[in-house]
Amino acid sequence: MHDLARNPARSKPSRGPLVAIGGHEDKDGECVILREIARRLDRGLLVVATVASEDPGPLFNEYRRVFSRLGVHEIDELYVRDRGEAYDEDKSRALDRAAGIFLTGGDQLRISSQIGDTPLFSRIHAIHERGGVVAGTSAGAAVMSGTMLIGGSNSESHRIGDLSMAPGLGLIGDVMIDSHFAEHGRIGRLLGAVSHNPRVLGVGIDEDTAVVVEGGRFQVFGSGGVYVIDAAGVTHSNIAEAEPQRTLSVHDVRMHVLGSGDVFDISGRRPVLETKDDVSGRRTVQKDKERTPA
Repeated sequence: MHDLARNPARSKPSRGPLVAIGGHEDKDGECVILREIARRLDRGLLVVATVASEDPGPLFNEYRRVFSRLGVHEIDELYVRDRGEAYDEDKSRALDRAAGIFLTGGDQLRISSQIGDTPLFSRIHAIHERGGVVAGTSAGAAVMSGTMLIGGSNSESHRIGDLSMAPGLGLIGDVMIDSHFAEHGRIGRLLGAVSHNPRVLGVGIDEDTAVVVEGGRFQVFGSGGVYVIDAAGVTHSNIAEAEPQRTLSVHDVRMHVLGSGDVFDISGRRPVLETKDDVSGRRTVQKDKERTPA
């Protein structure tokens, strides 16, 4: 996690919410996910960052249309053609007064390579530090992790050498996010990713589904599911010894499958028991402890 210098004698606002979306969120119906982002902006400026795309115009116009319909009246675009533009003070200035930033889909490596460790990178972290909303869909969600997934085969068992990872923006620590999860059959590659470092939780997010991360927890909302893969208790793995084309072998992996309204404690590494409203107003109860035998 990227931390700014702290003054222990002075209070500071809590970090703002991170909204990670699995991609293909509803833009024409009830727009549950995007409506929640709009609500949290509280009529402030939203910057739509189309950095991940090579054709940003249509993408920005689409999100401007949707967010305008949802009551966001001030919307700017952030785009850089190459890394040099990320040092342009004019591009950074809009972020200084932004209530939130929305990272669109595309190529997550384009985001990290173009703006990583630049003034834009620092401004995005500053939005998060001062309580603003940082949201992203697909590539924009994957890049939030300290280490992000950028490639690997879908819909098959994981092969040891078939995985690509790179540093992300580091907005959330100890978590690796994968998108389009059930739709693209990505459980194999996420298992491979957490096998490399079992300290990191793997979070696979379905399309039209999101997690809102706040205060060390996240809540699920949307129409799909979220899969949390925890390899901390693994007793055997061949990730370090096997040949690149060998199938991954890993024992005693733990997985949680979460639906809309469910809450997960990241540091505690398990769902929590809580009765609360999800974004649709539905009352939900989450499970937080092992069942005691009768």
